[in-house]
Amino acid sequence: MTRLSVNINKVALIRNSRGGNLPDLVQVAKDCEAFGAQGITVHPRPDERHVRYSDVPALLPIVHTEFNIEGNPNEQFLKLVLDNPPAQCTLVPDGPGVLTSDQGWDTIGQADFLTDVVAKLHAAGIRVSIFVDAEEKFVEGAKKVGADRIEFYTGHFAQQFCSNPEKAVAPHRQCAQLANNIGIGINAGHDLNLDNLHFYQQEVPDLLEVSIGHALISDALYFGLQNTIQMYLNKLR
Repeated sequence: MTRLSVNINKVALIRNSRGGNLPDLVQVAKDCEAFGAQGITVHPRPDERHVRYSDVPALLPIVHTEFNIEGNPNEQFLKLVLDNPPAQCTLVPDGPGVLTSDQGWDTIGQADFLTDVVAKLHAAGIRVSIFVDAEEKFVEGAKKVGADRIEFYTGHFAQQFCSNPEKAVAPHRQCAQLANNIGIGINAGHDLNLDNLHFYQQEVPDLLEVSIGHALISDALYFGLQNTIQMYLNKLR
């Protein structure tokens, strides 16, 4: 079964809007696990508009499934991850002014940089996933720099899904077959939701993990967090 990692950034965004500790991010992470989530994902950004750097050491000891920290591996981010080693670190090439992650790495043009970052994380015993667009050259590039996994950026898939599901998923299926052949694991994330998740999981072979935040937290406003997590898990069964 594909694992569900719940991204709790939007919970932190709500908390930050009032300056206090409501909702309590640590308690939400505990509850997500109790409700069936198989991982917790956070994506601290330099402006700390949602998950803050100080949240990470508070979350590390209470996440008992799988802790995934994602972000752009600048000096501050790498120090945070190496000081608080998670099970997985997902490298995402988003700049400080980006609203949300909207593209994957050029694993060929940035090969030297990524090789160095991956080596540092591996030395700390951290599994490394690299955020990529569904293009074969970038999958091959991720393997060459030493990554354990790729995470497919699924934003374009989600945009095309309603009008042409087969066209939307075709490059992901093809790249997943390549990834399986060369021995690199497959994660996916961005704009996956209750409408498109089951189709994506069925079409992408050996999908190990999905990271879902915005849609899941939005659905929880209507269905409640416990029910929503079960709904997403059912889509993956």
